Amino acid sequence: MTARVTLRPVAKTDFGVLYEHQRDPEATRMAAFPARDWAAFEAHWMTILSDPTVVARAIVEDGRVAGNVVMWGPPDERLVGYWIGREHWGRGIASAGLSLLLDEFPGRPLVAHVAKANVGSIRVLEKCGFKVSGENRVAVPAGAEVVEEWIMRLDR
Repeated sequence: MTARVTLRPVAKTDFGVLYEHQRDPEATRMAAFPARDWAAFEAHWMTILSDPTVVARAIVEDGRVAGNVVMWGPPDERLVGYWIGREHWGRGIASAGLSLLLDEFPGRPLVAHVAKANVGSIRVLEKCGFKVSGENRVAVPAGAEVVEEWIMRLDR
């Protein structure tokens, strides 16, 4: 049986699930982005939800929140990002969620930044048509580590 994936606006009632997703040590290692504590997480998401220029969608698999996908930034080069709970990895949920967002908002170009070591996320972006357009070295927030990342772009 194939999972049914849909998108809906992120609601404050989703915060608990999304918070646990971003706390997963394997997920934070792959994304090269540290987990936030509850207060910082909630403040971050309240800022996202209060910004009318940001598109924030919950990725729902068969009625359960599996993650989120977000689009933000200036119209001439919007950024996209997503985070999927580990229990949903490897089943096409991230690709389906991002693809649905791309269908809902056809404006281009779009840009994503992804750690070079995050093979799964790179694959998701490639499946959705993103191509490597550059690379960068960035300091991890709240840390001293420098992460090598690909800048990937979707122009179509």
